[in-house]
Parts: sequence; C-alpha cells; structure tokens
Amino acid sequence: MPEPAAPIRILVVDDEPDLRELYTLTLVREGWQVDEVASVEEARSRMEQQRFDVAIVDMRLPDGEGLDILAWSTAQRRGERIIMATAYGNAAVAVQALKMGAFDYLTKPVDLRQLRQVVRSALVQGQSTGAQGQDLQRTALQAMVGESAPMQAVKDTLRRSARGMAPVLIHGESGTGKELAARAVHELSNRAAGPFVPVNCSAIPEHMLEAEFFGYRKGAFTGAMASHEGFFSAAAGGTLFLDEIGELPLSMQAKLLRAVQERKIRALGETAETPVDVRLVSATHRDLQRCVAEGTFRQDLYYRLNVIGVTLPPLRARLDDLPLLVEALLGRIRREHERPGLRLSPQALQQLRLYVFAGNVRELENLLHRATALAASDLIGANDLDAPAEAAPMPPQQATPSLSGMHPQRSGDPGFGRKPPLTAGLDAASAQMGQAAWQAPAWPLDLSAYLDQIERNLLLEALRRTRFNRTAAAQLLGLNLRQIRYRMERLQIRDDHADPDPYDGMR
Repeated sequence: MPEPAAPIRILVVDDEPDLRELYTLTLVREGWQVDEVASVEEARSRMEQQRFDVAIVDMRLPDGEGLDILAWSTAQRRGERIIMATAYGNAAVAVQALKMGAFDYLTKPVDLRQLRQVVRSALVQGQSTGAQGQDLQRTALQAMVGESAPMQAVKDTLRRSARGMAPVLIHGESGTGKELAARAVHELSNRAAGPFVPVNCSAIPEHMLEAEFFGYRKGAFTGAMASHEGFFSAAAGGTLFLDEIGELPLSMQAKLLRAVQERKIRALGETAETPVDVRLVSATHRDLQRCVAEGTFRQDLYYRLNVIGVTLPPLRARLDDLPLLVEALLGRIRREHERPGLRLSPQALQQLRLYVFAGNVRELENLLHRATALAASDLIGANDLDAPAEAAPMPPQQATPSLSGMHPQRSGDPGFGRKPPLTAGLDAASAQMGQAAWQAPAWPLDLSAYLDQIERNLLLEALRRTRFNRTAAAQLLGLNLRQIRYRMERLQIRDDHADPDPYDGMR
C-alpha cells in the first residue's frame, strides 16, 4: 500500500493572540496543521525543530522584524514559502520583502479568502519544484531561442522570478520577445494551469481603460447593456501581462497602483471591492526611470512593478544566437510554405551578421519571409537577402546616411523600434535632400543632436506638406497623434499661425 501523504504544516508568527487564533481557525478548516508563535526567537526555534511548508510572518514583532526570519530562512536554504503580513499602506516594506525572496505578502487587516488563496498558491509552488517542475522549466524556455551568455542570464532570472508572486517588469527594444519572456514566467510558475491574459496598454482608448481593466456592471454608463468582466477578473488564478505599461496615462496609473497594492478591484457600477488573485507581469520599451524623472510615470507604481527587473538583450548583442534563431524561424517558415528543403547558405548567414537589426528578432523573421519569397530555389543566398533600409549591412568604409534609412527613435520615445513608413513621395524627396545636402559632420560627433536634426527635418517636411495638420502629418509618417505631439514637443517644433487641427480635441 502506498504511504499516506505527509500532512501540510503551516507556521503562524504574530504577537497578537486574536490574529493568531483567527488565522489558525481559517487554515485548520482547510485540513492543514498549524503551529503558532509570537516572536522571532520562537519562530527560529520552532523552525529548527520542525520543517514547515508555509510560514505566515508578521512584519513587526516584539524582538525584531519579520524580515529577520525571512533573511535567516534564505541564508539557511530552508524550503518554507514565507508570506509576509504588512500594515496597510506599507508598500516599501512589502516590496523589500519580495526582493528578499518572500513568496507573497498580505495587507492587514487580512482578507481571509485572500489568505487561503495565497497559502494554496504557495503550497502548489512548493510541490512543483521536483523533477517534473524541471521538465516544465525546460519546456517553457524552449520558445526563447538562444544559448548565448546574455540569454542564459535572462533565462536564469526568469526561472528565479517564477518561484513567487513578486511583480516582474520586462524591458527591451521592439521585437526582442517581451511577451515570450512573460509567458515563460507564467509557465514556469505554479499558475501555469491558470489563464495568461496579455494586454496591450497602448491599444486601448484612454476613456475605456478603467472599464477594460476592472470591468463594469450593466447600466454603469450609457451603452453598458450587459455586465463585462475586466482583465483582472479574466486573469484570476493566472497571470496578467501588461505590455507597453509606459503608455498608461497618469490617471489610470493611480487606479492600477491601488489594485496592485490592495489586491482588490471595483468594477464600474459596483460599490464594493472584490479581491483578485493575479500575478502581474509588465513590459515596456521605454526608460521608466526617465519617465519618473519627467513626471509622466508614477514613482510608487514603478517601484511596485519593478520588484524583479528583466532586461532582454537586443539581437545585435547576441549575434552568437543567430544560427539557432535562423533555424528556428526557418522551421516555422518551412511548415507555413510547405518547403521542407528550405535552408540558408553560409554566405547568407555571414551577411546577416553585418545587419544592424533595429527591429531585432521580429525584423529577422520578416527578412527571412521576404527572402523565401524572392529565392529562386530552396537555398537562400546572400543575394536573396534584400533587407529594408534600416537593416542594410554597414560597408567597410563609413557610409553616407540617408534620411529615409535613419532610425532616430530612442528608448524614451513612444515610437521606439519602428521606422516611420513614409509615403513613396516623401521618402524619395527626403533621400534626395539627404544626398544633396549632407556633409560629413565635425568630429567628435554629438550623435544625439545629429539624429534629432534629421528627425526634425523629416517632421517639418511632413508638416509642411499637410499645412501643419498634425493628424494628416502623423498618418503620412505612420505615427499616431500622441507620437507626433511627443516628437514636436521634444524637438520644439511649433507654428502658432498654422491651421487648427480639427481632430486635436477628439483624441
């Protein structure tokens, strides 16, 4: 006969007898065994005598802090999942605990339903760390192709971040695979069986953000003909991935901060808040520290989201992964085009190493799709790699830059990572102007100012062609209205006598 499973043992550390009793009654009803202690010294002594599955530790104790127990347990490499109980509004201490390795935290007064949810999550996570869990880790990271040193470091961070509930902030240029990294965090965690809900924050109209995030009830506003669950409710028991988090307006940042801190949401039309059980992973291409300094992103929300930071390397920083990436992408293309013999010549692979790849892996995939269509046979040669202007290889000598091929966006820019798809007329005119007027700059070169001037010239040309109608100019440049306003403000482009933009007040 199989041996009976060992009982689940939980340690409650709190100096308030009434709270210890409340926690114990709640947990015992779930069939778990509970021990109680009231101080740091008693907790260490009991943990040395008995191994526990989970410890619920109050932050303030008579002879020290709950963080002392957390630090001691981490140093001893013990297996308990430690959940910290913090006072209301003590956000900095909660973030510190998560960074030190706490599985999760609870805010006092503790919601008992949330207490049970967090303990269950900690127990499931503890059960998934064996051989089966290692197999799941290998499977989850297969989609992130690459064995270079930068990618190995990223994968190691993702593995470690998946152990708890700490929010993860992923930073990387466009096309580096931020959603793949977020999915890896989800699949490596104890929430892999739950939903993974990706949200592009930049794609939701500002006036709809609160309704989409938190949901609404029938009749909450004009047009609300039926109740609607928001993203938080849809991700219950799983992971909510907020892509392009840097695009959220300040008003919505404040509402998101409360939801993250309190683990509760209130749907539009509701009077009561509802607890939510969600792991939060965010991503951005923007420099959020710079945004905090400029006042466009809340500092308290930044620290809440950036408990664990992951920076994805651009493709140009991991060219050793190029053969593996090409083979993985070609494998997908072979299946899509039903061309099992499709392959890349050594000369073509060598040529790819010379590209700048401003669009990173996404640009590489587009390039291979195009080469597949152009190639006369299943062997893709160097001549078939007719790359876009921004991906063209750099010649041995310094090349004369073309205005149409420059890539002036930087990480603080809403359009970072995308070349504006100029119309054929403007593109040709800009290139002609660049060939006629460009001269070698003085050295040493102020690259930032030089690129700003190129971008300024392109914007002015588009605005001139549209009589300074910003909406029309943005469409001509492949931007949205927010992006062109950002650029005009940053580059100090103004025309007080221009015709008014009839759409400005509607966006």
